[in-house]
Amino acid sequence: MKLIDRVWTCITYVLSCLSLSPFTELGGVEQAVLPPPSGHPNHGKPKGPSFKPPGGRLKGPGADFTCEYPSMTSYTFCSKPGNRSCWLTSPGFTYDINTNYETNTPQGIQRNYSFDVSDYWINGDGMNFTEAKVFNKQYPGPYIQACWGDTVTVTVTNSLRYNGTSIHWHGIRQWNTTQNDGVNGLTQCPIAPQDSFTYTFTAMQYGSSWYHSHYSVQYADGANGPLTLYGPNSANYDEGVDPILLTDWGHNSAFQAIQSELLYPTILLNGAGNITRYYGIPNTSVIPPIYRVKFVPNVSYLLRVINTSFNSTFVFSIDNHTLQVVEADFVPIKPYTAQSIHIGIGQRYHVIVTGIPTLTNSASYWIRTYQANCFGFDQGIPQKGYERNGIVQYFNGGDPDQNSNTAQPFDPTCRDEPYGSLSPIYPWTVPRTPANDPIYRFGQNLSVNGEGAPTFYPLAFLALSGTGRFDPIRVDYGNPTFLNLGNTGPWNPIWTVLTEPYNSSNWVYFTISGHQHPIHLHGHDFAILQVSSQTFPTGFNPNLSNPPRRDVVLLPPSGGYVVIAYKTDNPGTWLMHCHIANHAAAGLALQFMEDEAQAQQFWPPGSPAIVAAQKTCYNWNQWWGRCTNWWPGDGSLCIYNDETTSPDSGI
Repeated sequence: MKLIDRVWTCITYVLSCLSLSPFTELGGVEQAVLPPPSGHPNHGKPKGPSFKPPGGRLKGPGADFTCEYPSMTSYTFCSKPGNRSCWLTSPGFTYDINTNYETNTPQGIQRNYSFDVSDYWINGDGMNFTEAKVFNKQYPGPYIQACWGDTVTVTVTNSLRYNGTSIHWHGIRQWNTTQNDGVNGLTQCPIAPQDSFTYTFTAMQYGSSWYHSHYSVQYADGANGPLTLYGPNSANYDEGVDPILLTDWGHNSAFQAIQSELLYPTILLNGAGNITRYYGIPNTSVIPPIYRVKFVPNVSYLLRVINTSFNSTFVFSIDNHTLQVVEADFVPIKPYTAQSIHIGIGQRYHVIVTGIPTLTNSASYWIRTYQANCFGFDQGIPQKGYERNGIVQYFNGGDPDQNSNTAQPFDPTCRDEPYGSLSPIYPWTVPRTPANDPIYRFGQNLSVNGEGAPTFYPLAFLALSGTGRFDPIRVDYGNPTFLNLGNTGPWNPIWTVLTEPYNSSNWVYFTISGHQHPIHLHGHDFAILQVSSQTFPTGFNPNLSNPPRRDVVLLPPSGGYVVIAYKTDNPGTWLMHCHIANHAAAGLALQFMEDEAQAQQFWPPGSPAIVAAQKTCYNWNQWWGRCTNWWPGDGSLCIYNDETTSPDSGI
């Protein structure tokens, strides 16, 4: 076991070298670590399988994307329209939908991307938003494409004027690479303006997700984009559709909205909406074309649906079409059919939709994205038809009839998809005795609690607490947890660090009490052992045999608890938080310090990842230490402290 640990330590160091900032200090540029990045491979002629992935783009930019496995010379590509469950096969082994992707990953190639984060403006719905922060001057951000087993490297340059940034790769396992998780205050300092940072991760999983800024609520100003890792599928399909990003949208900065609310809200699909549809507010700019998907009768399509919202759970449906659900977050599941699906913030679903077989004439159908009734939302508040935000089009069909009665029935309850429907293809069996409660075997109880007035900092209203006290998190941008490995004293209580001194063979349980919050855990998929509407511990009865698993779970609609479990096999610091942006900003989060002893062996003082983090922190602290850099840039806020100018939790 020690030999394996040493091998992984070496691998981690090599990957960490790619994370060195090309800046020694702010303004001091050295030679970049990587060549000019792109989404295409950088190697000679492949020897192993090379193929266009099923579900990839058929035309336009990125249509030439290929999966390549040059070192896997004995393997052949085995996915076909009638068998999408297979990926690569050889005489001795097959990578397919039944492979344990936690322990078996094919060896792909290097994929390089380069992002520049800058201030910009967006006309998403007919009213300009002038406070946008975006990647490469586009919203949504560039589409990251990779294949199962690839290594993905993204160099991020910060060209923002008044903000730092850090980028989180949502749902990515980051096994033994906590330094690349992109959470400022935990795994790194923010990237200062005019500085850069390079992230590297391995595509152990496959499916669809998104990347987004983790610098407070910056992602809701536009700093997010889609990500697909091509791999096998649990049901057959003919063609794929690019990811469909759902979001609520406002016209004030999210940094302002966390102190009030979104101004003139609308709903966007892949960056396009209509300001007149939600509240009837007149447009002041040209309304962009509505999002459209073209279908052909009797052709089956893989849709990748992702909720990237500020504070909305959605109910997604397509008029007159049935959804076959095949993946939840990054977990392939046994297919089930539904007329609509509930999608919490940060959740993703792969669904297969088949074109109407008997259709011979032009026709169009609404794609509907209703907001679920979370935290008092009332379906009667927006205008009738507010949910009509996209179109499925056959042949030359125009817009559907505004009075179309082909809508699928839907349940507006703020809830997850049915527990019994989310059955993983590859099963987990969870041990009954958790390491964090071996005697009573409940695990640790966490609860969502709140205060009517802030106490610890200006926006501290919520907490995810395991102490019974009100413990809202607040991170220190200039001194991240990652640079405090080996801490021998108590952790700063406002960092809300829960230590997990267990090893890779141990499991932990956490019972989370509350309602309607989408809870996301970094660095792990977790098993959902139970969802209960009762008060903990009443009715505690964990399901240990192939329970649903994912990385975001909605707490019960009317209160109760969920029980989650995961193996402590990923040393480092990992964030758990509500993915409603203003709730996380108000303190609803905590962090786990997992197997700190092993983490210290991976990243001792002077190791490449530690050195890279220290350089980033030096540049950040130099920039933030000059109050004339703070918004609005004229020094008028220099009379205030940094708590006043940064009033939230920081995550």
